[in-house]
Amino acid sequence: MAIQFSTTLRNNRLDQIESTAGTTAKLYFFTGSAPANCAAADSGTQIAVLTLPSDYMAAASSGSKALSGSWTGTASSAGTIGHFRLKDNAGTTTHIQGTVTITGSGGDITLDNNVVANGQTISITSFTVTDGNA
Repeated sequence: MAIQFSTTLRNNRLDQIESTAGTTAKLYFFTGSAPANCAAADSGTQIAVLTLPSDYMAAASSGSKALSGSWTGTASSAGTIGHFRLKDNAGTTTHIQGTVTITGSGGDITLDNNVVANGQTISITSFTVTDGNA
């Protein structure tokens, strides 16, 4: 039998995201594929940096946690966004990274449009983290 965690434990683990990354975490968008892991250096061209709202994720429930509030920002470069990195306020430590696609295409974060022009508004339409070991 595989190890299983209670829903309460899974929710508590997920609620550590904001505690660890901080209330003024930043979301970075880059072209191309994500680096091999969160400790690796950034890859691709940086398209945008969004400062997330102070309570940017809803409380975990049933082992998952979703975005809260409005996650929008402005592109500082043109390109096709391929991955994201959620970092602390200083931008020095990556805590989460994943894929980016348009709504309905299955990325870890979905946008209304992932092909952006310099100065274009970026709107995140979906981001949910689900904890394993149910």
